[in-house]
Amino acid sequence: MNVHSTCMPPTIVPPQGQPKRGVETRMSIAPQHEPCTRERVVEAARQLFASRGFHQTAMSDLAETAGVSVGAIYRLFKGKAEIIQFIVESDSQLRISEIQTLADQVRSRSLPIRAALTQMMVLSLSEKNEALSFEILAEAHRNDAVACTITDMCRHFRGAFRCLAEAVNPQLTALQLDAAEELLLACAFGLGHRNLSAPRLGIADTTESAAQMIYAALNLQVSDPPTAGA
Repeated sequence: MNVHSTCMPPTIVPPQGQPKRGVETRMSIAPQHEPCTRERVVEAARQLFASRGFHQTAMSDLAETAGVSVGAIYRLFKGKAEIIQFIVESDSQLRISEIQTLADQVRSRSLPIRAALTQMMVLSLSEKNEALSFEILAEAHRNDAVACTITDMCRHFRGAFRCLAEAVNPQLTALQLDAAEELLLACAFGLGHRNLSAPRLGIADTTESAAQMIYAALNLQVSDPPTAGA
């Protein structure tokens, strides 16, 4: 069932026998409304973390924007760190699924390699909120859980990118495939944060041109660099 279609204002149920004073910090949410409330809190967090910054956003701000009580938020999350981790995990799972689907289609030959590279560029350019992305990357340097989630996502990306590179040029050596992973990963992250660079090309031209150039680069006959001491 689509959560969006069933979202109603959460029913706040105060614990039995508790005095009214300060009841907000002890409020609980009826179980049937928890998914809707969580969705509203997370959406509010996405907006406020992007517009105000993670550390500048207070729990009271989140509560006001989401239309719930502060107590209702604490019923679902221990604090802001857990909220941003939830956002990172959700987005990471989506990105991994998208890129893994591309790799699977290339392996099964149901999608031409050039089309897969173009689609990879499209996915890279689909970042809807660069400001939030920068906040997440900054928080990854302070929050080990966020950092681990991003690292795990990149590990999946590397595997998919290696698959694409091998499909383009089966003659690539192990070292060259490692380099291809780095190139494609840098491309994916860079294109996802391009707006501040005042890009000259539109999305369609960028995706097509970048895919063609990557395809050509992976087909170049380049020797491995000499090892140290050689």
